[in-house]
Amino acid sequence: MSPASPNGFEIVREFAVEQSPEQVWEAITTGTAGWLWPMEYEPREGGAAPFGGTITAWQPPHRLTARSESPAGVPQQTFNQLDHLVEPREDGGSWVRYVHSGIFVDDWDNQYDGANRHTDFYLHTLRQYLRHFQKRAAVWATADAAGPGARTPDALETAARALGLPTGGPDAFGPALGDTLRAALPGGPADAVLDYRTPYFIGLRTPDAMYRFFGRNHFGASVGVAVHDFAPGADAEALTKQLSGWLAAVYA
Repeated sequence: MSPASPNGFEIVREFAVEQSPEQVWEAITTGTAGWLWPMEYEPREGGAAPFGGTITAWQPPHRLTARSESPAGVPQQTFNQLDHLVEPREDGGSWVRYVHSGIFVDDWDNQYDGANRHTDFYLHTLRQYLRHFQKRAAVWATADAAGPGARTPDALETAARALGLPTGGPDAFGPALGDTLRAALPGGPADAVLDYRTPYFIGLRTPDAMYRFFGRNHFGASVGVAVHDFAPGADAEALTKQLSGWLAAVYA
């Protein structure tokens, strides 16, 4: 299926990482709370996969494919498949090929645009996890903002200002990626590395957590935030309240 199809889509990404296929495999099968959200795979071909899906390829540490017919909780799709191919590189590390394909039955252009842009952000976060947090247990929490102010065209810029980031367009996106700044994070002011910044997403990384800000206002929804917290004793319920409170203050 191709993006040009009126219903089908295919999003393909390929990239290199410094980690071994075994390390990448661990991240995409049992470490998903550290970069995406917690997911469980029954470790065998034919086993259960997220969203009511089935594993159609389970070949550790090289191939994982999971597909869902009418994926649970995703009414705009009738089919969804995620395929991961992980191969060793001659000079060390791994080469990863990721393919997300499926069928959208409603609001095709907007759904595809959102999925395409989210893919880049999620896979960037995967690489951040592999580089900085591999093998550290993660607690994941997320919240979405409420109210009309969280859906306006400039809603993510509102969050950026609250964090202490410059706003006003690409020329005002400083500090540069990789710079450390004092950010007004949901957990309180902290030094954080700006690891991702586009008009659609913001990524900030501290020594113990990754904060991900989603400009879903561009795709017909509200701004959201997620945290991957690697600190000992991190609590998902407390983190969710923290994120919700921060969003409520920002969009009051």
